[in-house]
Amino acid sequence: MAKGVNKVLLLGNVGKDPEIRSTPGGTIVASFSLATADRAKDQQGNWQDRTEWHNLVAFNRTAEIVRDYVKKGTQLFIEGKIQTRSWDDKESGQKRYRTEILVNEMSLLGGRGEGSSSGGGGGYSRSNTSSFDQRPAAEPDYTDQGITDDDIPF
Repeated sequence: MAKGVNKVLLLGNVGKDPEIRSTPGGTIVASFSLATADRAKDQQGNWQDRTEWHNLVAFNRTAEIVRDYVKKGTQLFIEGKIQTRSWDDKESGQKRYRTEILVNEMSLLGGRGEGSSSGGGGGYSRSNTSSFDQRPAAEPDYTDQGITDDDIPF
């Protein structure tokens, strides 16, 4: 079977504060929703905004950044992939499905404390491989240069 492409790019605002949890193996997981808006003309020729909601999941270091910096209204640029998972509902016995975006890259837009800002100053990116048993990515260590989290401009 030929290799396919599964890539998603989203620019939108977080719908509610993220939910943070840990797996039994200690992996940090952040779950949150992102709203994107599209504009189209209706039958009368008036512009109508249509909001689409996306379920996002981030792991490890990216989940920590979500926990520390993302809240309801935060504007994000996301690169990820679509995954649909299924399970059997314990109460009804029915098969349930959930389609999610697994976050690979995330850029926080706007400044510190500007949750729903539409301006885009500098962004901050973090990579994240999207599986529960991922290994932490090697990250540059700038501590010897005196750079701390307080130097991040948001």
